[in-house]
Amino acid sequence: MKTRIIALAAATGLASAAAPALAQDFDAVLKARQGEMRIMAINLGILGAMARGNLEYNAEMAQAAADSLVAVSQINQRPLWREGSDNMSIDGTKALPMIWDDIAGFRADWEAFGKAAAAAAATVANGQEALGPALRGIGGTCQACHEAFREADS
Repeated sequence: MKTRIIALAAATGLASAAAPALAQDFDAVLKARQGEMRIMAINLGILGAMARGNLEYNAEMAQAAADSLVAVSQINQRPLWREGSDNMSIDGTKALPMIWDDIAGFRADWEAFGKAAAAAAATVANGQEALGPALRGIGGTCQACHEAFREADS
């Protein structure tokens, strides 16, 4: 009995110690989400500039950009999209409350981005002509998610 009480006390203590880590403030959550989007924009910008001929095509650089997109797609999104971190609840975000009304749809859009990024990573080193189709695939997933879950730019 004494062992059970000690084990329960230890488990309660561990849970209490973990609570502050789970209770991140929304500012940190927003910064993380916006950082992800910036990383995506930078790497999509590199691929787009190469596709348009504004930046000389470089297979190694294209592959690194596509691999970075894949890496972002693999980040656990659950802690970054906490209910109450939408544009109607806090300042500094364009995330619509609709995300939490259709969380399955939101997650499906993120998964689609990951698949499109992986498909791009498999082809971007094949030459400049491979970039357009790769970017259209990724762009379509970004557009679908933004149309459903992001406040439109004014």
